[in-house]
Amino acid sequence: MDRVSENKRATDVQARSQGHTKSPRLTWSLSLCPCLSAVRGRRWIELGQEQQKSYVMRLLDALEVTDRDKRLKVARAILYLAQGVFDECDTDADVIHWSRHNVFLLYDMGIFTALLELLSMEMDNNQACSSAVRKPAISLADSTELRSLTLLLQQPLDTSPAQSVCWLLTLSSPLTSGSPLYNGEPFALLLFTMVTKFCSMNAPHFPIKKVLLLLWKTILFTMGGFEELQEMKVRGRERLSLPPLPEDSIKVVRSMRAASPPASAMELIEQQQQAKRGRRSRRPLVKQDSLDTYNERDPFKNDDARDEEEDGEEADSGIEGEVDPLDSDVIIQPPPPPPPLRPPTERASLPKGLPWAPKVREKDIEHFLETSRNKFIGFTLGNDTETLVGLPRPIHESVKTLKQHKYVSIAEMQIKREEELQQFLLSICCLDLSCFRAERLKAKNPHCIYQIALLKLLLAAAPTSKAKTDSINILADVLPEEMPITVLQSMKLGIDVNRHKEIIVKAISALLLLLLKHLKLNHIYQFEIVSQHLVFANCIPLILKFFNQNILSYISAKNSICVLDFPHCVVHEMPELTAESLEAGDRNQFCWRNLFSCINLLRILNKLTKWKHSRTMMLVVFKSAPILKRALKVKQAMMQLYVLKLLKIQTKYLGRQWRKSNMKTMSAIYQKVRHRLNDDWAYGNDIDARPWDFQAEECALRESIEKFNSRRYDKNQNGEFAPVDNCLQSVLGQRVELPEDFHYSYEMWLEREVFSQPIQWEGLLQQAR
Repeated sequence: MDRVSENKRATDVQARSQGHTKSPRLTWSLSLCPCLSAVRGRRWIELGQEQQKSYVMRLLDALEVTDRDKRLKVARAILYLAQGVFDECDTDADVIHWSRHNVFLLYDMGIFTALLELLSMEMDNNQACSSAVRKPAISLADSTELRSLTLLLQQPLDTSPAQSVCWLLTLSSPLTSGSPLYNGEPFALLLFTMVTKFCSMNAPHFPIKKVLLLLWKTILFTMGGFEELQEMKVRGRERLSLPPLPEDSIKVVRSMRAASPPASAMELIEQQQQAKRGRRSRRPLVKQDSLDTYNERDPFKNDDARDEEEDGEEADSGIEGEVDPLDSDVIIQPPPPPPPLRPPTERASLPKGLPWAPKVREKDIEHFLETSRNKFIGFTLGNDTETLVGLPRPIHESVKTLKQHKYVSIAEMQIKREEELQQFLLSICCLDLSCFRAERLKAKNPHCIYQIALLKLLLAAAPTSKAKTDSINILADVLPEEMPITVLQSMKLGIDVNRHKEIIVKAISALLLLLLKHLKLNHIYQFEIVSQHLVFANCIPLILKFFNQNILSYISAKNSICVLDFPHCVVHEMPELTAESLEAGDRNQFCWRNLFSCINLLRILNKLTKWKHSRTMMLVVFKSAPILKRALKVKQAMMQLYVLKLLKIQTKYLGRQWRKSNMKTMSAIYQKVRHRLNDDWAYGNDIDARPWDFQAEECALRESIEKFNSRRYDKNQNGEFAPVDNCLQSVLGQRVELPEDFHYSYEMWLEREVFSQPIQWEGLLQQAR
């Protein structure tokens, strides 16, 4: 899903921005650029390969003119070619075919370097920046050239087919290794710089949505997506001689089924009232299989009135167990036996057993043996996990079972290696990380200065955020020069604004998740420094604020107009738009863009809080349990999995009454989340549940991060350990570079430091004896 293109209508094609439609036909032609009279009046699809190359070369030459308006016109002509010469095509497939053909041709002719030069010029255009800062309102017209350039850079990442990987590798070199135009920095850092300039209000005319999309797809292309990350993780474990992964997480998540959402407080009250009136018989127990029942029902009900009252800790505190909310529609009559919840064939088709293999950490085995030795022997042996003398036979079997499911992660190996390097800095060889993809981006920016800018944009695009006068204007590249005057135009603009925000949220969430996963695979402390920056920048409450809404309405939002999607809007006759058609939206039940964003944000929250008790307590303090429980109403297996993970890590802090009132959620956690064999999360008596010194935990982590950064990225890291030459002849024989003014001040130095200083010869003789 991470490769789903937002190029449809998000590319802001020229026809849409200019208000053109298919009827009358667009006036685009090969005579768009007046300097190309050799092919004027001819169709692009009728030209041969050599004629097309000659045309592209003349366009590249025309890009070097000093007149900005002429450069803009040529850039738009190149963009028309990259988008498939849609004026000469009759079907969507033809547009896609010619778009791929033209993109290959343009980039083979060296268009990438020219686009980078133009993008650099526009970034450094101080006149345009100062003019945009003084304007009271910024519109689409202020970013026309920048939008054209970013679209041209994004086009090959959207339209390249899978069989053209060899050709794409030629593009990855300047994107990954860097360009000489920017001191050898990777292209992603240039885009990060554009994001920070926009957020600092120095360049408010930047098309931030297109910059974020280009940045996300550049990271995705140069570093790889989730499947590539899984392959890199497998190779990394082989390189460290670790056992293979117990399962493929991507395949396991894809095979999981969604569970029925837990009941709300209003539904439970209604069921109790119905039971008192005798309308239905109350069942004493509810099977755990009912989590997956009635999957065919529409989960999107009108729960707006109940969302504000549900999930309160006081509302459902007196209920012994959660009853399936869908059972309220089933009337059980006394004479015939009640029908089963599922037919036998459906039950037989379910996979047996739990979806995940259980795991055990080395720390868990040490803690188990320490407790057992204190109980049966009366003393401990430190970190020894092999000696079992004096322990009863069941303890031997338990240790054997724990070791069978022991899992050592790459992060644990990296932490252990870093501790050895800090202890024996001169005697242990360091692992060269320069071959990893993320290291090329991280080495240029070891202190991570871009997270705050991304979080500012995420806050401005969140649907629960209120518009403020001092907030960032993220609508500069969606608002027209003239505001709408009719109801239809206002509705169309409202849909565009909402869709614009959704795309920004999607790009930022996918970008942050990719960076966190790649940095964690590269080195755990690179991941930790970025995570700590995000936590200190209030990323956790920001994500919780994002989910503190009617999440069903957000998932099922219909902020799209199918007839205006590219290339449909420029190929087919566009029907007349009405207010009724805009309100109806598309026929899709889900908005996959918003679902993808929610899953990404949940995964980011999981990565920030996993094994961090101080951050888990932040979830408890911000009362995230009711917010996350509402998110379980979305019947999508992957989203429910990451919500249940977040609920599991804070269950022991929520108290016995919460666990008693949310037994169905506890059952869902047991069924879908991976088990830690000696983790008694469901009982709340874990040793980690005791009061914790949160500040000391973060400070200790920060100290380890600083040591890693100093050793890895400090240029003078081994200055005090450098070898010293003690041979008098070699030292005197070395050629010393003297400054230019040495000859002028040498005599004065001799007079001051040598001749005028008294020498105590008797003292020297006594020291010699």
